[in-house]
Order: sequence, then C-alpha cells, then structure tokens
Amino acid sequence: MNETQEAERAVPELLIGCSGRGVRASSPSAPVTMDEHPIDTQFAMVKESGVFDYLARLPSRANLDPYLAAMRKHDLRIEQPTWYYLLGRDEALLRDNLLICSEVGVRHHNIMTFTHHADGHALSNPEVVDHYLDTYDFGMARGVEPSFEVHVNMWTEQFKRVAEVANAVQARGIPFNFTMDYSHATFKIGNPAELEISGVREEVEDGRIVLDPFEKGSLCAQWLAQGIVRLVQFRPAGPSQPPNVWARNEDGSATRGIQYPMTRPARGEWHSPWHAYLLEPSKEALRKVLAHHIIEPTSRLRCVTTELIDMPDYGMGAKYDLFEQNVEAAKFVRKAWQRTQALHAVGLLEKVE
Repeated sequence: MNETQEAERAVPELLIGCSGRGVRASSPSAPVTMDEHPIDTQFAMVKESGVFDYLARLPSRANLDPYLAAMRKHDLRIEQPTWYYLLGRDEALLRDNLLICSEVGVRHHNIMTFTHHADGHALSNPEVVDHYLDTYDFGMARGVEPSFEVHVNMWTEQFKRVAEVANAVQARGIPFNFTMDYSHATFKIGNPAELEISGVREEVEDGRIVLDPFEKGSLCAQWLAQGIVRLVQFRPAGPSQPPNVWARNEDGSATRGIQYPMTRPARGEWHSPWHAYLLEPSKEALRKVLAHHIIEPTSRLRCVTTELIDMPDYGMGAKYDLFEQNVEAAKFVRKAWQRTQALHAVGLLEKVE
C-alpha cells in the first residue's frame, strides 16, 4: 500500500444506526412493551436525535408505503434491518424480505437462523453453508448482502460453529458476512449454564476459549482477525447479569438477561442494582471493533447499530427511556470512534490481539 492509499484508508467510513425495536419513549408510567410508535414518529425521533445515520427496521409488504414516505420526509435511510428465519418454513419469507430490502435501497440484511429445522432436527454445518450460499446468491443478484448474526437460540449460539461455517463458505470462494453482537457472548461470562448451552464451558474453564474482550485471543479478537465481521450491533450486557425478571417468554418460561442499561436508571426504572463497571466488557468489545476497522486495510465493517431493544430477554417491562438509552449508546460509539481516530493519527493505537 502506497502513502496515498494509506492516507485514504486512515479514516474509513462507519455508519451508526438505531434498531427500530429500540425507538420507544418509555417511562415509569409507560414501561417498555412490544407496542411500536407510528412509523413516522419513529423516523422523526431517530432523525431529530442527531446521532444516527439510519434506522434499522425491516418494512413488511403491508407497511412498505408508510416506510418509504417517512424515509423521504425525514431524509433518513433504512439499513441493516434484521429478521429471523426457521429453515423448512421461512425460505419464501427470506427471499421476499431480500426483495423488500432491494426495493428500499438497503444494502445489508441481518439474518438470524434458528438452531433447528422446522421438522425438529438440529441444522448441520453443511446445511447452514448451503443456506448461506443460497441466500448470498439470491441477495447479491439484487444488490443486498446477507449477514448472519451471532445470537441466542440460533445456530451461532454454538460459538465454535461460526469459524467452521465461515471457513467452509470461504473455501467456496465466497466471503462470509458475519454480524457480531458481542452481548451474546458477554452475558455468558462467568455463567457455567450459559457456557454449556454454547458448547464451550470446558474450553472456557481451561482457557482454550476466552470470552473476555480485555484478554488477548478473545473470541471477539478471533472473529475480527478472521476478516468476517461485516456488521456490528452494540448492546451493553453485563457478565452473568440478572435475568429480566419483569418479563416472561411467550410460553411462560423465564427470560435471560442480555441487556444492561447504558446509563444509570433512576430508582424503580430497572429491576436490579446497576454498576457502571459492568458495562466495560461491552465497551471494550466495541473499542476492539473500531481499532481493527481503522488499523486493518482488510476490515469489511460497514455499520454499527445500537441494539437496546424491547423483547423479553432484553428491555421488556423496563421503566427507563429505551430510546434515550440508544441515544446514549450512539454517543458512546461516536466518541469512541473519534478517540480511535485520534490515537491512530499519532501512532498510539494498539493492534487488536
């Protein structure tokens, strides 16, 4: 790389957006529910905050026109929308959602694929590879890149499978696009039951796998080094944090706890004691992402979406202002990015290891 190319690479593009599931003006008198504000209101809130470049929300066929109208009215794009899919049931839905993305100008569709097939069997790695390649071919032909997310209840919750599937896809000469939401690793730190679910308890206990992003060779650093991270979702989660006792799953079962408030909630706004230091692993993972993005010419990162959301394992029932928590998260991302650029400019930014 010559000096001109190095200078051009010095400050790569980075877009910052807000999950549509986090655009809720909640409060003690109006706790977080799954009820959404009107589409135009959501766009207005995100635009007027002044800290976001896009809204991450996937329109349906039924509400496509209101989304397009709000995009034009507020001069705000949609990017990195997310949806979840059950193979054996949702193949047609996935293709239609990729078509919708193409129609509204979305370049990246974030995809969560459940661990099991509709017939009940657990997906094998070859099945996931075929699923990825089929989705990639269909999406790319329409200008939309799929990106597969690490997420609880999905095949990626088995963390070791991410590299295995990525390697198999790359062996076909196709890039593997990965969405890293490190909260799904952070909340498992120090939680043997959760580590067991991910199939890594023994490896973590003997040091062969490291989740803590402060340590060298962490899973965060490995995924970055593999060159697969295309999208990032930033949601703070505390190590082995309490479950969300203010919500239950649809089947009545207990929830997990995969969301930690970005700023101290007022008394009665959250169900558990809050400690600022528990945010640090989430913040460090984000810092690692930004450092890798500016240092490594091979970085493929496009977007960072704040993901403090409404669902049972996350913010449902909370009495803090959910949208303001996303605003604070975006401010942190922007400040961290500015600091990363400043350190890089004077040669003080450490390489991610």
